[in-house]
Amino acid sequence: MDGDRLRARPLLGEAVRAHGPLPERSLRVLGGAVARALASVHEAGLVHRDVKPGNVLLAVDGPRLIDFGIARVAGETGLTSADMVVGTPGFLAPEQAAARTAGIGPAADVFSLGCLLAYAATARPPFGTGTLDALLYRTVHDEPDLAGVPEPLLPLVRQCLAKDPADRPSAAEVADRLTADVDAGSADWLPAPVVRTIAERSARMLALPDIDPTEPGARSEDRRGPFGRRRFLLSAGGAVLAAGGAAGIWARYGRSGAGGGAKTGSGARERRWVIGVHADLTGPARAVGRAQEQGARLAVELFNARPRSGGSSRKRPFTLELKVSDDQGDPSKALAAARALTTDPDVLAVLGPTSDYPGQAAMPAYDEARMPVATVSAGLNLLAAGDLRTLVRAIPSHPKAGNWIGFHVLHQGSTRPGLVHDRTDDVYGWQYMGGADWAVRYENAAGPYHRVVPAGTTDYRTVIRDMLDHGIDAYVHCGVTETAVLAARALHEAGFTGPRATGQQVFDDQRFVREAGAAAEGWAIGAPAADPAALPSAAAFRTAYTQRFGAAPAPYAGEAFDVVNLMIGVVAAAAAAGPRPERAQTARALLAAEYKGAMGAYSFDKSTREVNGVGTYMYVVKGGRVRYAGAAPLGPPGTKGA
Repeated sequence: MDGDRLRARPLLGEAVRAHGPLPERSLRVLGGAVARALASVHEAGLVHRDVKPGNVLLAVDGPRLIDFGIARVAGETGLTSADMVVGTPGFLAPEQAAARTAGIGPAADVFSLGCLLAYAATARPPFGTGTLDALLYRTVHDEPDLAGVPEPLLPLVRQCLAKDPADRPSAAEVADRLTADVDAGSADWLPAPVVRTIAERSARMLALPDIDPTEPGARSEDRRGPFGRRRFLLSAGGAVLAAGGAAGIWARYGRSGAGGGAKTGSGARERRWVIGVHADLTGPARAVGRAQEQGARLAVELFNARPRSGGSSRKRPFTLELKVSDDQGDPSKALAAARALTTDPDVLAVLGPTSDYPGQAAMPAYDEARMPVATVSAGLNLLAAGDLRTLVRAIPSHPKAGNWIGFHVLHQGSTRPGLVHDRTDDVYGWQYMGGADWAVRYENAAGPYHRVVPAGTTDYRTVIRDMLDHGIDAYVHCGVTETAVLAARALHEAGFTGPRATGQQVFDDQRFVREAGAAAEGWAIGAPAADPAALPSAAAFRTAYTQRFGAAPAPYAGEAFDVVNLMIGVVAAAAAAGPRPERAQTARALLAAEYKGAMGAYSFDKSTREVNGVGTYMYVVKGGRVRYAGAAPLGPPGTKGA
């Protein structure tokens, strides 16, 4: 199969992230085809060992199992040692997760197939997400989360996921029990949005770039990218064949979002200039989302207030619109919110999303559409995982924010801080704790004292008593508001007055001071949003915001105002130099941009795609109020610039 045809076919993981779970018929076709492929592998005496969503291609005539790079003869240990885990955590059999190499056989692939089907049915791995050790532990010891798997398929999936290999069906039996076949060339087995993705990719392949004429005597090994010129022309012919088969699909399902917009007198649609906002406006983070929407709206309105013509450098070359899409803070609704923006061809760039997990769910759709996206509040490290080309993050990731929290307690004189990883939000807590741990060890080789607290724990008195018995002189809570309140009360009851600090989730939630009461006094809270009232550079923004909305700007409104102004500047500069910029062009320009706004200066690290500099600001609870204390320390005490 040549490279171009491969690129026209999305991976199962891409499709599920972009479009959500597959329906039952699709699951039957998927599972049946993969099971038949595995049965053939097993008949040859081999084990695939890495059945996962990234190794299954979706095509109109059925799925394809790919990548046999770590396949081995059953029982062979040439790739492994007693302590080596081979495969992808979250889709491994227990015998693989426990590195029991002698027990890895065809049944391990069947377990992975069960994980694959559960993922495709629910859009989440059956053993969750998080750290490597957590995934391996859950695979060996915990039951899978199968909520959402269609009832008719549930018994088979459960049997595939049996802990004992002897209790699992064979791959051939799985194929027989699923029994769904697909006619060659039929797209009926796939949901319409996935078919559209295949059709769009096939059509893009037809838009071939100009090919330089071959000069006499040119060497056959002359190459352009990963394919030689000769190989490219041949595979382009293959693309024409594939796209020819996709033409009917294109006609059937159409290009989503192709319509809309005003019509000119000649019938051609007049292009609009639109900035999108993807926010939680009605869910748990609605206060943050609404502040960002208002900051973005103010930026657009001030731009539109500029003169349309004249000699001023402040004139506007076009009129902007703002299009807002609410994901309600629900990851299952984030894709639809993103699609509302990506399928509008006039949306130039998007501010958002507001929150971590809706952002993670939405990013594949934005990246597939090459939509430039900038967030000022989603710090999940996994948000930028993979080969994303369109995201910039105007805040530090959670691990880096954890660094600054760790540096903060060191600057308060701590030499033995206690760090709690609250597993209520396991990924967030782990990332903050890892960052804080690194900062403390940077200064003190002995390191902090750690506690990992299971989700649902309410007895923080015992946790705090243990930490105090181990001599902590500061406390860092890497977790959510509910548990931070429990920790604050337990520390207060114990008479602990040393430095106490926590991070963004507690800041964004805004319930900590009210629910912890007197126990909140003296706590430091890190956040990626500065206080506009404390920044001289934000004076004009504060005035304009207050006049427009009748109140002082809430946290994150200023950062949203700045980032939308940055987007507007990038788009306006491109439009002044040539035609309307393409989305991919704008995404590259955002990553390379430098901008000084109301809340400070912005530039982005090209490898991490996050803001350069500290980007974390400290607030302290005093007199029952959260008060701004300034930027977090640049490093531990005594380092240059601290």
